[in-house]
Amino acid sequence: MKLWDKGYATDSFVEEFTVGRDREMDLYLAEADVLGNMAHMRMLNSIGLISDEDRAALEKGLKKIYAAVRRGEFRIDEGVEDVHSQVEFMLTAECGDAGKRIHTGRSRNDQVMVDIKLFSRSALVALQQSVRALFDVLISKADEYKEVLMPGYTHMQVAMPSSFGMWLSAYAEALADDMLLLDAAYKLVNTNPLGSGAGYGSSVPLDRRMTTRLLGFDDLAYNSIYAQMQRGKTERTVLTAIAAVAATLGRLAQDVCLYSCANFGFVKLPDAFTTGSSIMPHKKNPDIFELIRAKCNRLQALPTEVTLIMTNLPSGYFRDMQLTKEIYIPAFKEIGDALRMAGEGIERMSIDRDILRDDKYKYLFTVEDVNDAVARGVPFRDAYREVGMRVQNGTYEHDGRELRHTHEGSIGNLCLDGIRAKFERHAFDYAPALKAEDELMK
Repeated sequence: MKLWDKGYATDSFVEEFTVGRDREMDLYLAEADVLGNMAHMRMLNSIGLISDEDRAALEKGLKKIYAAVRRGEFRIDEGVEDVHSQVEFMLTAECGDAGKRIHTGRSRNDQVMVDIKLFSRSALVALQQSVRALFDVLISKADEYKEVLMPGYTHMQVAMPSSFGMWLSAYAEALADDMLLLDAAYKLVNTNPLGSGAGYGSSVPLDRRMTTRLLGFDDLAYNSIYAQMQRGKTERTVLTAIAAVAATLGRLAQDVCLYSCANFGFVKLPDAFTTGSSIMPHKKNPDIFELIRAKCNRLQALPTEVTLIMTNLPSGYFRDMQLTKEIYIPAFKEIGDALRMAGEGIERMSIDRDILRDDKYKYLFTVEDVNDAVARGVPFRDAYREVGMRVQNGTYEHDGRELRHTHEGSIGNLCLDGIRAKFERHAFDYAPALKAEDELMK
């Protein structure tokens, strides 16, 4: 069943090939599609193309569909090609001819683009909340363990003293910087393409500023051609931001896998976050964090997938863009689940507070001894050589004096408040968009 039917049948295999996974993916766009329809319908009413009577009927019908979506009861019927057709068929069944007027001045491309924008906006809000949840765990644990020392490594060799607080807050600050990219993605997403038609506008006197206001967009995507060209660009930009979060999270997961193994033993994961071996009874494998690592590696490939789909396309809409949905939409759940699992794992893991008693870390304090000598007036190069010779001939012993790291970002001054403030500066404000959506569907 197709709204564009012209009286000829489509081969079943052609139908299957062209529709692909659209029915599955479009279920995620249903809420956005109803919001876009509501805004467009009210705008058509304001310019006299939908009567007040039809407006009342369509509002009632759209709110009914919206409630079904929210309850998880919305379905795309067999034979209906996509969410846009399903909503229009349902409106026509509910409201009669009024339902047939709702597409006036619009193209399917127009609908898809605004749905992608609205879905992305909502998904980015949820993603920011997930990032914040992990950030809060990392900062809290960093504060709790800020005085608990651990070895720092460079080149996988014992280097200098670190602390669990320093390690965890490093990833907290990384997430704070990742928020910059999420903010940029949100700003690109939060522009209104509705009214661009098939990429060349419409002879209908649409009020695009009205739909921009009703949907809570910050601004218009002004040029109709460019509004359609944002398809693909939007997905690639958002996925690039997701990939940045995934890179941070994947690296954290690798640390946890490494630090939880017997050779390191810095942390111990809760039993629920490990699995056993089918042959070795002593094993507790860090499967959860291994899967987080693998999922995050896969997420980092997605911007390239979209780039390759879009490469060499001229201006205008092409069916190639349909394939971005099945790459793009599932990515939000993947990164959201990984963030949640990481947060729960970090929250529940325990640490070894006495790591540095192991003899293999006896040289961890050589830099401290060099700096102590410098503070007594010994030239740095002389102090370095003297300590190095003691290490070389096996006579080095650290005197056990307390560490005196005071500068910003050192183990004695983690600047956790500064990292918290950075996160808040980089977070985007989504309240106006949510308020607009609530007002639209009252």
